[in-house]
Amino acid sequence: MTPARKKRLALIALMVTGVAIGIGFALKALNQNIMFFLTPSEVLAGNAPPDRLFRVGGMVVEGSVKRPGDGLTVHFDLTDNERQVTVRYAGILPDLFREGQGIIANGRLNEQGQIVAEEVLAKHDETYMPPELAEMQQHQEAQQ
Repeated sequence: MTPARKKRLALIALMVTGVAIGIGFALKALNQNIMFFLTPSEVLAGNAPPDRLFRVGGMVVEGSVKRPGDGLTVHFDLTDNERQVTVRYAGILPDLFREGQGIIANGRLNEQGQIVAEEVLAKHDETYMPPELAEMQQHQEAQQ
């Protein structure tokens, strides 16, 4: 093999290695930032990732919103019309948040089986419902 070919081969091998390392870093970053969307039934079935943020979407159960104490902490139940999960949130709720409306909460599951939310996103208009929840309701109606 001539010296020129050895240099070209070494350069190609270095570029392939660099690209592979770059792809590895990108995949690791994406994996760390992925946030799964779950329904309350899936959370209670044990599908929530431990020690990782995830999104849970559903309808706020009528009469379930409680504000213990004087602070900004609020507890409420979310349902997918099958099961309910309790969400705890400390912060200012969106203006559109109310009982009977669709919301998405970003948070983690605690030891008591409650979701400790870091962010609560309320519906956009009166017809908004998370797409996964809408599909589940259509599936339930079709089975009945």
